[in-house]
Amino acid sequence: QLQLVDSGGGLVQPGGSLRLSCTASENLDVYSIGWFRPAPGKDREWVSCISSRGGATNYPVSVKGRFTIPRDNAKNTVYLQMSSLKPEDTAVYYCSAIEVVGTSLYDYWGQGTQVTVSS
Repeated sequence: QLQLVDSGGGLVQPGGSLRLSCTASENLDVYSIGWFRPAPGKDREWVSCISSRGGATNYPVSVKGRFTIPRDNAKNTVYLQMSSLKPEDTAVYYCSAIEVVGTSLYDYWGQGTQVTVSS
């Protein structure tokens, strides 16, 4: 079973940058990857995603232009590069790997990493 380890969180000042890592126990070629964080009134909200193989990316308006999600399949790692951070970006960030096999969808989650944006 795929295992994911989230890392790279920490304390950063408003306007600063941080890079989170999602490292997998196996090659991520066949998985689409997303980063999520808790949101008021929701279980979690997605903040970035990248498709398997083709590498198409997508972002919600709240982070577009500030977050990117590069992946390095050779290292079994997907990153969340965050810049121009705001206090409202403070959250635990989780990565998720999703694989579609036929009509079945399998999702796997990292343990989360805390990001705190504060002066």
